[in-house]
Amino acid sequence: MAHLALTPALQQQLQQWLNEDLGRGDLTAAALASSNGEARWLAKQAGVFCGGQLAKTLFQMLDPQAKVELLVSDGEKVAAGQCLIALGGKASALVGAERTALNLAMHLSGIATATAALVEQLVGTGVRLADTRKTTPGLRVFEKYAVRCGGGTNHRLGLDDAAMLKENHLAWGGGINQAVAAVRNSAPWPARVIVEAETAAEANAAVQAGADAVLLDEFKLDELQQLVPQLRALAAARGVPIWLEASGVNPNHLQGYANTGIDLISTSAAITRSPWLDISMRFSTNAANCP
Repeated sequence: MAHLALTPALQQQLQQWLNEDLGRGDLTAAALASSNGEARWLAKQAGVFCGGQLAKTLFQMLDPQAKVELLVSDGEKVAAGQCLIALGGKASALVGAERTALNLAMHLSGIATATAALVEQLVGTGVRLADTRKTTPGLRVFEKYAVRCGGGTNHRLGLDDAAMLKENHLAWGGGINQAVAAVRNSAPWPARVIVEAETAAEANAAVQAGADAVLLDEFKLDELQQLVPQLRALAAARGVPIWLEASGVNPNHLQGYANTGIDLISTSAAITRSPWLDISMRFSTNAANCP
């Protein structure tokens, strides 16, 4: 199962999002006086759940004594109508954190659900599905966690994780050889060097330059079928391994690309094209009684 460490920085981020919604104070709290309440979260459609631990943290930020029972784990498939979380505590805290917690969980569950559907296409191929840096500013750690919950893998969390030399780097850095050498000579810690290639000539040059990986961007399926074996042979002749990635791939045709012999498919689709998974919170006379 995927894991997310709730560091002090992430907890502070959650608190800021709560504060954004609460503003100067919840004007509806007066109607609740000091009453307690019980509630449950229900999945209104099937998918992969993500965000339970974050929801628990948010509710307990407003009511440290709140009882938050996670009935399903992050990364678990859920059915429409299934109960996800049982809640109990100060009614003002339950409604105060409700929108922030639901928004985050619905967004992340949508990403996890979309990722799982893409990963399903790759079952049996040995090829993994990775995300990209096309994430919502401020949400990257959470969105990439959702990708892991859906069975995907994370590519780079940021620019310090690996050096990916793209078209602008190559144009402004003097070409593939110079750009790869510059990164190799200046990186302050061990780091993979990835070259994004848009042509077969660039891909071959990247292998010759000693890149650790080549990202083959927007190649047609038949082009990859010819190019991948060539790059493997070139790397073998140099006595070095090479990691081959494909991007710019139609998400509906992943299996065909996987069968070309590449190692990884990276796509932003799971994050940038996924709809939220519909989840609701409803009051209950007994939150433990879920359908």
